[in-house]
Amino acid sequence: MSDLFGGTPDTQEPIESSQEGAPLADRMRPRTLTEYVGQQHLLGPGKVLDPAREGWNGQSLILWGPPGVGKTTLARLIAASSGLRFVAYSAVLSGIKEIRTVMAEAADWRARHGKGTLVFVDEIHRFNKAQQDAFLPFVERGDILLIGATTENPSFEVNSALLSRCRALLLEPLAPEDLVQLLRRALEAPHGLQALELSVDDDLLLAMAHASDGDGRRALTLLETAAAIAGPAARLTPEHVREGLQGKVLHYDKSGEEHFNLISALHKSVRNSDADATLYWLTRMMDAGEDGMYLARRMIRMASEDIGLADPFALRVSLDAAEAFHQLGYPEGRLALVQAAVYLARAPKSNALYTAHAEAQRDVQATSADPVPKHLRNAPTDLMRQSGYGKGYRYVHDDPAARDEMTCLPERLSGKRYFAAPKRPAKPKRSAKSDGA
Repeated sequence: MSDLFGGTPDTQEPIESSQEGAPLADRMRPRTLTEYVGQQHLLGPGKVLDPAREGWNGQSLILWGPPGVGKTTLARLIAASSGLRFVAYSAVLSGIKEIRTVMAEAADWRARHGKGTLVFVDEIHRFNKAQQDAFLPFVERGDILLIGATTENPSFEVNSALLSRCRALLLEPLAPEDLVQLLRRALEAPHGLQALELSVDDDLLLAMAHASDGDGRRALTLLETAAAIAGPAARLTPEHVREGLQGKVLHYDKSGEEHFNLISALHKSVRNSDADATLYWLTRMMDAGEDGMYLARRMIRMASEDIGLADPFALRVSLDAAEAFHQLGYPEGRLALVQAAVYLARAPKSNALYTAHAEAQRDVQATSADPVPKHLRNAPTDLMRQSGYGKGYRYVHDDPAARDEMTCLPERLSGKRYFAAPKRPAKPKRSAKSDGA
């Protein structure tokens, strides 16, 4: 019986040699785990995937990480070490019909040969819940060992029933030194660029690695492009690389996890009064194309949540920056956002308003909606006044003692204290020299 991709399953090889003329990144895929670069937190001695070097018989896996860090290659290498029949397909191109066909073949293969099938699903997050559920009984029975690859957080994109049957592993962006190793190997490998006899300084390889942001595919593509511009037997120069790069493209997803990671870093840098980190994260988000009004709205929130009455002017600065950006947009409005963000980072901090509001909100939710005390009620009619509305109210401008003696909370919350006014930092003493003397 043949599988969906042609050929006989018992002779199908997970790692195939790339055809001549294929992109460099494809030609340079590692053939063995020894050639694999990076992810030592998973593949190092004693780590979770170290047994795969001798043959993988472990549980199903979800490989989660950004593009170009080796998810697909790692899945294929694990499949090669496992000795299991291997089937791979993409969730972009397949539907429930194809899944059921593969699962039926896997069950039949196990019945006839006594071993399972390793099924690799690229971009598994693109399958809906029903499609993901179709794997469950086959994973449970051992008909298949499932390896899914995803760039999205599996906590949100893989249903809980399937996730509970798999081990989710996070793959990290490749370190610059890992990328330099990949690039150097590509320059020297017969199936890479060896025939071009190029020479490249280590410093330039490191610059290419930094420009690739941990993405091995991007690094190799940049090298291939720069090599094509330079020509055979050339020395690669920064000009070749800049021409090949054509501007750095930052990894960013406005609705995905990276968006929330970056805005979290920005907010926490402001809260920690780190103006340099604030400037870096804000610039990185703007350069990646983040909506400036979203950034402005978040800074308005920061001004209230983390600064509050320690510097009430911070809110005004944030509102003005939002209005300036609304009027100017990119690129003219960038500096208004930068000005506001650095002001917020350098401003004194207090979360007294935030915590007071949160505690009051808890009491509103946890206690009865008690009537307004009668002395605080509005009394526009005789009947209301006869019913005691407004009785006992004391006008604090004429009766200053009312501030401490008259309660304004419901009786069950009388004496409750929510707000502690933030202390203003002492102003530094000015020396004669600071006055220009």
